[in-house]
Amino acid sequence: MTTPIVALQQPKDISLGEIEEELSKIWLSQNQGKATSIATRAATFSMVVYEPEEFQQLLGGLGFYDGPIDGIHGPQTRNGVKEAQKAYQLPITGRVDPETLAKLREEFAKQPEDRQKVTNINLRGFSMADAIATQNPSRVMTLCPTIGEEDTGVTAQVSAYCPIQKQSSSNLVCSEYVTLRGTKLAMQRVDETVKSLMIPDLPKFVWWKATPNTEQQLFRSLCEASNCIIMDSCYFSDPESEFLKMQELIENETYIADLNWHRLSAWQELIAATFDPPKRRAALWEVDTITLDYEKGNAAQALMFLGWFASRLDWKPVSYTELGGDYDITHIKFTGHNNQEILAELAAIPTADFGEIPGDLVGLRLGSSNSDADVDCCTILCSETTGCMRLESGGKAQSCLTEQVTALTDQKAEALMAQQLQRWGRDVLYEESLALTAQMLQLRK
Repeated sequence: MTTPIVALQQPKDISLGEIEEELSKIWLSQNQGKATSIATRAATFSMVVYEPEEFQQLLGGLGFYDGPIDGIHGPQTRNGVKEAQKAYQLPITGRVDPETLAKLREEFAKQPEDRQKVTNINLRGFSMADAIATQNPSRVMTLCPTIGEEDTGVTAQVSAYCPIQKQSSSNLVCSEYVTLRGTKLAMQRVDETVKSLMIPDLPKFVWWKATPNTEQQLFRSLCEASNCIIMDSCYFSDPESEFLKMQELIENETYIADLNWHRLSAWQELIAATFDPPKRRAALWEVDTITLDYEKGNAAQALMFLGWFASRLDWKPVSYTELGGDYDITHIKFTGHNNQEILAELAAIPTADFGEIPGDLVGLRLGSSNSDADVDCCTILCSETTGCMRLESGGKAQSCLTEQVTALTDQKAEALMAQQLQRWGRDVLYEESLALTAQMLQLRK
């Protein structure tokens, strides 16, 4: 059930220099109005949301989409992508892969200038925060780059919204919203303004809804000013390259959180539970083959899971070979304890109906070349929704322990973000897993 949201003031256009003054006016008007409910300003944290959502702007400008520019890959967005892919004779997946994005940019550039306006662009900046604001009253600053090359200035809107809680109806604890819009070039000039709007002495978060770009001044500036940079690798077009950038940031003392990492928790917990019995726990060290199947389109989850599993067993990567083929097969070799040779295989599985999260794990299989240990360490985990026929059809599959993995109830970024804000300390397990993933990727041939 959605928590009701009341607006203290509808979004109001102002100049950049008037932002703090206008926010103060909102609260003064509330406190002097002697309303039955007293509105209290946010005192939890500041958050900057970088929300490019270029693909929805392109789809809207080309006539394939008329929904909100909110970055949510829901049914309306997927249908728009499919229509565009059909029109431009691309593989119909409903996902914005690099080929689709390049074609959308090409076709958009051909449009007359008067048809390049996206009429719903002003809806951006106010929809994503409801799941967060109901539990975390805060100041949210959304940066919304618009399509275009010319620096035509940056516009600002301010507003305040309060979740109405039944148990505390006499008081409203509210969130402040500041939305800045301009071309990407114009956005490079507002980094100091954004940093000045972060409330002093409160935690500062940045939700970077794009790939990490260490060459971009705005990105570098926000990394320096924030306590945590939050990303979602499920939407990376090239996770193999982006993970190396993220590892470099961590090594430079930038605290990184990846929402996609949290989607692996059900797989991690179940694989740990299957090796709880003492006999199977001892056999775990005999594992020398691991196969990971994931939905074709994004290898981020498979790479992170392998990095986590290998780091727990102290495997050392020695080679990384992309074999290709129908399943985009990748082989990664490791050495384990006593110079044990270990082979990991990653396979991208084409599915008829892609899920909402690109690159979801489909299944994994562990095995051992030691016939005495294989019966105790052979394990197959399958997604409850998609199954893993390729792994279950292999020889000796009947003798393996087979379990189904139930995904998180809500894997959407907004829900995971609300949870992330409750546990924003450094995640050592994630950092160790990403470090090993980066070691693997540095060996790519």
